Amino acid sequence: MYSYAKTSPPVSPPSSPVPSTIVYTERPSSPNPRQQARLTASSKRYKYLRRIWKFKQMDFEFAFWQMLYLFYSPQKVYRNFQYRKQTKDQWARDDPAFLVLLSFWLCASSIGFSIVIGLSFLNFWKFLIWVIFVDCIGVGLLIATCFWFIANKYLKASSSQGPEVEWGYAFDVHLNAFFPLLMILHVLQLVFLHPIINKEYFIGTLLGNTMWLFAIGYYIYITFLGYSALPFLKKTQVLLYPMTGVAIFYLLTLILNWNLSKGLCNFYHYRVYSP
Repeated sequence: MYSYAKTSPPVSPPSSPVPSTIVYTERPSSPNPRQQARLTASSKRYKYLRRIWKFKQMDFEFAFWQMLYLFYSPQKVYRNFQYRKQTKDQWARDDPAFLVLLSFWLCASSIGFSIVIGLSFLNFWKFLIWVIFVDCIGVGLLIATCFWFIANKYLKASSSQGPEVEWGYAFDVHLNAFFPLLMILHVLQLVFLHPIINKEYFIGTLLGNTMWLFAIGYYIYITFLGYSALPFLKKTQVLLYPMTGVAIFYLLTLILNWNLSKGLCNFYHYRVYSP
């Protein structure tokens, strides 16, 4: 037999008087990590520049792989930029190994160019400073800023909202495009500079100016690939339009027998020996 005990309902505690005014306080929410990463672009640049002196932390093998692929499959290089966006939420490089290797090639090509055009030891250092800080970095800062502004102002699919082109990515695109140009004009051209290009023959003008055509054309093409890889940009094919002007200018130089490579050598001599 089971006995059932009768239980009384629970007694609620006496209600406290309700205040006439209720003040709600909201705790500040912690920022989203992805949003916080976007808001600390300056800290990312500082971290990037600080890593330039830490060679053991750089992936030089991967940077060298990118340099090779820039010649025969540049699309794979920008595919890696897309992977970086998915994993680290940034398009720009976070490893300065590519910039360090590019500096090495700038020094090596400047040594070869100085020997070919007959510069002294002191003038070589002046020439090297010009090539690194003016031709590569100075012009690169100007070009990257112009493309960064044009892309964010005119090429975005949504002008009012959505992601924007990172300035660091624009500078990386310039470095990617500058490396093949450097190898064509400052390395490959040296082999033919004295034997053919600097001679007073049309074949020299044709060979030298054709190298300039390929170098500038390839710079424009790799720049186009860099911005067309961004999914939030539209009508990036307009970046290929300067190719028409380059081709017309190339034909004019051949008609006028204007040797661009010889003019470049004369310009290097002038700015090195000028006070």
